[in-house]
Amino acid sequence: MQTRTVALILKELLARDGLSATELHRRTGVPQSTLSRILGGKIVDPADKHIAKLAEYFRVSTDQLRGRASLPSGNGHAELRDISLWDDDTPVEDDEVSVPFLREVELAAGSGRFVIEESERASLRFGKRSLRHNGVQFDQAKCVTVRGNSMLPVLRDGATVGVNAGKRGIGDIIDGDLYAINHNGQLRVKQLYRLPTGIRLRSFNREEHPDEDYSFAQMQDEQIIILGHVFWWGMYAR
Repeated sequence: MQTRTVALILKELLARDGLSATELHRRTGVPQSTLSRILGGKIVDPADKHIAKLAEYFRVSTDQLRGRASLPSGNGHAELRDISLWDDDTPVEDDEVSVPFLREVELAAGSGRFVIEESERASLRFGKRSLRHNGVQFDQAKCVTVRGNSMLPVLRDGATVGVNAGKRGIGDIIDGDLYAINHNGQLRVKQLYRLPTGIRLRSFNREEHPDEDYSFAQMQDEQIIILGHVFWWGMYAR
């Protein structure tokens, strides 16, 4: 019988949810180097602070993650649960929040100018516990659709991101994190960096989309507004 190590259990959970170690690092804050050493078996007994974050994210107990207790299926393997189907007419549960989408709306035919507003129809559901865990106030959660190839390979065209509109100031920027931006009516998702005189917008696909630096004056001229910090993303594999 194979020993149920943290590395083995974590690999199963990653495979179950279709996650990479890099994405797990982004979602939990556990250092990527630490995750690599855990998965490689170099850290056999991870620190409690790391185990607690990973266990909470995967919704298992710390004992289950350490192999001291069985995972929910009872056979030592991660359980794949049935998906609960819903549509726009399905009532929102007490532990859920319906999060609206932000969209680009053309102001006048042929003007080429857009304004960002909430969609009256499109929405996604998030658990209140998950939002609280990520420090997001329920009424500050928004969703945005990513367009183009500038954020490949992490975000494909059509990916959806969850945005915390409560963190939209220059002082809220964490260098390298993802943010949704209103750039003169255009919705953009970029890595942001604070500069002494302004901000830097960075794409993951830097070969085709080089860095963009804007001074505070240029931000005003080009109407660049930070809409919020990206706390979640999802997309179909294709």
